Amino acid sequence: MIRDAAIVLLTLNEVQGLNALWDRIPRDRFRELVAVDGGSKDGTREFLAARGVPILDQTIPGRGVAFRVAAEACHAERLIFYSPDGNEDPDDIERLDDLLIGGARLAIASRFARGAVNEEDVSPFRPRSWANQGLTALANLLFNEGPWVTDTINGFRALRRADLLALDTSVKRFPIEYQISIRSMARRWPIAELATNEGQRIGGASKALSWPVGKDHLKVLFSELHNAKPLRD
Repeated sequence: MIRDAAIVLLTLNEVQGLNALWDRIPRDRFRELVAVDGGSKDGTREFLAARGVPILDQTIPGRGVAFRVAAEACHAERLIFYSPDGNEDPDDIERLDDLLIGGARLAIASRFARGAVNEEDVSPFRPRSWANQGLTALANLLFNEGPWVTDTINGFRALRRADLLALDTSVKRFPIEYQISIRSMARRWPIAELATNEGQRIGGASKALSWPVGKDHLKVLFSELHNAKPLRD
């Protein structure tokens, strides 16, 4: 049975990852497969076009914009956001959709849940992991009234198209996932996680520079404080 869901590929110069992972993406089990491309110049667009994948262009750069472009263009009920860069395990795409089918309003592939693997686990110095866990703890303490969410920031996630539109997100860049998590918590939506195995990046370099991105996440946190638990009805 074809899932009433769309796999949304988030791409910016990811041709090496696409070449390595393409055959593992469960393309034939989903109603839609689209790519939101931020202006690739390494052959990514040609790779996708040769395989008949619709490419949605961004007139404004940024990961948050890409989420909204996908929500406005897709027709499927559910959206699974996947970056083919090697960090995200394509075997989890269907598992995320299953969590939505099971009743979750937001499904997250967690790098910090019991049994998960984070790409920094190979190193004793884990600045990204520590920053992520600190920001996640703040979000839980300030906004969450349900079970503790272990990874509020990972972009490998799924939610219903209508829910993404209803969240009325405003972030243009990387903290989009953090804003989605916080606003879902504030609405008391059921959030489900699965333990994922984060691999090493294939080609290129990470586009999320730790300090600037960390500051952007804190700005999002402060901007959402009006929805914090003590201020709710």
